[in-house]
Amino acid sequence: MLALGLCMLPLLLQLEIPVALTVTGTALLTTIASWRNPLPGVLKILLLVIVVTAVFMVYRGFGRDTGCALLAAMLAIKPSETQTVRDGRSLVGFGTFAPFSTYLLNQSPTALILGAIAVVVAILVLMRLADLENQVDSADWSPREPLRATGKLLLTGLPLAMAAFWLFPRLPTPLWGLPEKSVSKVGLGDTMKPGEWSELLLDDTPAMRVRFQGTPPSSQDLYWRGTVFWDFDGVEWKPDSAAAIDTGGRSLIKTTASRWHYTADVEPTDRKILPLLEYSTAVPEGVRMNVDGALRTETNMSNLTRWQVEAAPAALDPTPLSRVIRQRALRLPNDLNGRTRALGRQWRSEFGSNDEGIVQRALDTFHRDFTYSLTVPQPGLHWIDDFMFQNKVGFCEHYSTAFVVLMRAAGIPARVVTGYAGGFYNKTGDYWLIRNSDAHAWSEVWLNGRGWTRVDPTAAVAAANIYDTLEERAPGRIGQFDGFQRLWEVSDSLRRGWNDFILGFDAKRQAGMFKRFGINKMDSSTLIALFVIAVVIAMAWMVLLLRRGERVADPLLRAWHGLSKRYAKHGLAREAYEPVHAWLDRITRARPENAAAMQALAERFSAMRYAAVSREKTAQLIRDIKRFRP
Repeated sequence: MLALGLCMLPLLLQLEIPVALTVTGTALLTTIASWRNPLPGVLKILLLVIVVTAVFMVYRGFGRDTGCALLAAMLAIKPSETQTVRDGRSLVGFGTFAPFSTYLLNQSPTALILGAIAVVVAILVLMRLADLENQVDSADWSPREPLRATGKLLLTGLPLAMAAFWLFPRLPTPLWGLPEKSVSKVGLGDTMKPGEWSELLLDDTPAMRVRFQGTPPSSQDLYWRGTVFWDFDGVEWKPDSAAAIDTGGRSLIKTTASRWHYTADVEPTDRKILPLLEYSTAVPEGVRMNVDGALRTETNMSNLTRWQVEAAPAALDPTPLSRVIRQRALRLPNDLNGRTRALGRQWRSEFGSNDEGIVQRALDTFHRDFTYSLTVPQPGLHWIDDFMFQNKVGFCEHYSTAFVVLMRAAGIPARVVTGYAGGFYNKTGDYWLIRNSDAHAWSEVWLNGRGWTRVDPTAAVAAANIYDTLEERAPGRIGQFDGFQRLWEVSDSLRRGWNDFILGFDAKRQAGMFKRFGINKMDSSTLIALFVIAVVIAMAWMVLLLRRGERVADPLLRAWHGLSKRYAKHGLAREAYEPVHAWLDRITRARPENAAAMQALAERFSAMRYAAVSREKTAQLIRDIKRFRP
């Protein structure tokens, strides 16, 4: 049962909390209730219905996470059918599916460590069950020999595992169609509603890690562009389908001559949104750029992805805005938030054609009268009016939306952009960490002679919350003590190294590996041939070791063979055809000082091999033989 629990632990940590608690409770209840007598069939069916219902109530569909949760549920009920040694072996064997299925949900080093511990313990338990079937008394058992045998088993399979990792052709898609997760991760989405990001802004898990080659941009330029929103119905923002036209790999946004080169390791999101630094000068392979600069991958990013990117600051764009795009960027619902729309029109009458003056007036208003907070009232029908004239408190969703509504009401084309802003610089690993809590929404306005211009109204209220200049927001920091922060930096650097070495080993790096041996181009057929050769060699290695290490069932005979191996160091190993008395005569002639002790052991061994002797005496002889040294 301990082995089953260790096998299920890494999987339970990846499931939704209600499902994990239900499965754990079911496993404990089943184990206790069936400890002495089997559970009635009706009760087993009832438990099955409860856990399956809990799974589908949480996941509401079938995906990788649903399948893994159902596996955990089946394993939780399996102890009710465990009565014999054979049942125990089946239980542990089925349990080993759990740590491997964990990798369908999470490929972290923690999952590897927990899974490795579970597999080692499972192998030890299977060996112990084999001994029980061979009626080896528990008094004879110690973990030293099984641990050594487990190590040999793992080392036996290591060459095959290495061949599969290094030489198996890296494909852009899996060999089988894995369904998406039923429950999506918290992250950037294709819509935005007021208050929707409250959970996201409190989530400090990594979204991506970025390492710059050369001088990085300033913190005020660290805006990672995600989704651009055009359509607003008074409550929800959506992208404009007309803006989702692929630019053919070219950036339509004019940039300066300055360039930033960096590598971005993006954590799995199960979405196609690729938030990269504004503005990418070229589109990476497998990505398309919309006309508004948003980047989308061709497939959902269900695994860690690495991107080599070049970006540059935006330049002035004197090109006039087309009439169609201007109309899209001015649309507002006419029946909502009338006071806010009236304020925008009022500013237009005050400033005339001075668009920049209207923009500055809005920023001054936010800076003077408003407060940043994640605790905001529930939005009503006219929630922007409530925000502007009553509450005057909110976070980036509220400020960017209110600002764009004001600008559109004043006749200035505007849109909302979501992504990430800022980041935490890890000095230990020399890279930037962008967390989910760095999610941000800002605005862009069209200014004649300048083009689309980024304006961040939230920065006018609380710039520190955007650019991560608050010391207490540093990950791992507790109060004024920064020791935990340094430890956290080292830990996250190790995680990035794991991503780089293991999860980031893609087809490009696989090809680069062969360049070190002078092979500049490795086609798939040659790679497959190398893989097959490596597998044949590895399998031959496995067969050789398994034949050499064939296990003797009788523990007394195993101990006696071990004694022969110890004498082999002195040239006195027992020959396969040699009876015990003949071997003893050779030892007596060569080493008379061992004669008496060996004579006693040999007599006891012969008596117990060919006579009925108690288990206690057999166990004592095994211990005496193992302790004896020539």
